[in-house]
Amino acid sequence: MTNQSAPWVTFRPEIKVLDCTVRDGGLINSHQFDDGFVKAVYDTCIKSGIDYMEMGYKASKKLFARDAFGDWKYCDEDHLRRIVGENDASVRLTAMADAEKTDYREDILPCDQSVLDCIRVATYVHQIPTAVDMIKDAHDKGYETTCNVMAISTVSDAEIGQMLETLALTPVDTIVVVDSYGALYCEQIRHLVTQYLGVAKEVGKEVGIHTHNNQQLAFANTLEAIIQGVNRVDATMLGLGRGAGNCPMELLIGFLRNPKFKLRPILELLENHLIGLRRKLEWGPLVPYAITGLYNQHPRAAMRLRAGEDKNRFAAFYDTRT
Repeated sequence: MTNQSAPWVTFRPEIKVLDCTVRDGGLINSHQFDDGFVKAVYDTCIKSGIDYMEMGYKASKKLFARDAFGDWKYCDEDHLRRIVGENDASVRLTAMADAEKTDYREDILPCDQSVLDCIRVATYVHQIPTAVDMIKDAHDKGYETTCNVMAISTVSDAEIGQMLETLALTPVDTIVVVDSYGALYCEQIRHLVTQYLGVAKEVGKEVGIHTHNNQQLAFANTLEAIIQGVNRVDATMLGLGRGAGNCPMELLIGFLRNPKFKLRPILELLENHLIGLRRKLEWGPLVPYAITGLYNQHPRAAMRLRAGEDKNRFAAFYDTRT
């Protein structure tokens, strides 16, 4: 008998899962995934019942040279349609727009001219005024919107409160708790989710969770957020993502127990694409990423170390962080 047939197993149908494999994973290889890989992830999202797939970024071509990045840095409409056609499937498509790094007025088309359904605005706290304008622009164009407030582990409770009060007045649909540095523990996730929900519920907004795996807590922290009432959840296939990677989709889908989600297509994707990709790209909770997570630091220094010849000089790297 499997756990799925046990009488205590239940699920919350209001939970929606977002796959950000191509978007977050693109931070490893300058978004240069080939069409076959992106199409395989898209097909898997459909077969496994995942609610959203994030295709990449809507980055400014003025700031990011077109010849230095793959198509998924920009998510132009022809790039998207090359993979999804008219996206007649049930999966909703998203792209991320970074505050101060996106020509959003020009490059984000009206929703009725795009296969995208949702724009995810990513921002640091000091960029909130820009993010608010981006949210309004995307909402007015007909998109569902989220606001992913990055590096929240470095922000004070007072600043978080002010940020939430500001976002509560916008048309944003979901406010996402983002553990950018993989520095948070379950009790901190619990505190943040309670703080976010305290504001969001009053104005009819959802709260989301996006975790990084520096201290091998991405899955545990995602579960804690779900237990506390989060209904919008990010994950990636085999945890693919910048540095230490993200909450693994295969673990999340197995945990949720919702019969609409299917695990087998995800396992097939891992077999056929992700295991091979891992021989070419490095990600996961390696020691340098654990060190930056422990000290609540951006993983860029750890990424530089892993890209160099002395990639395993853990003690020396630790000395530079403390």
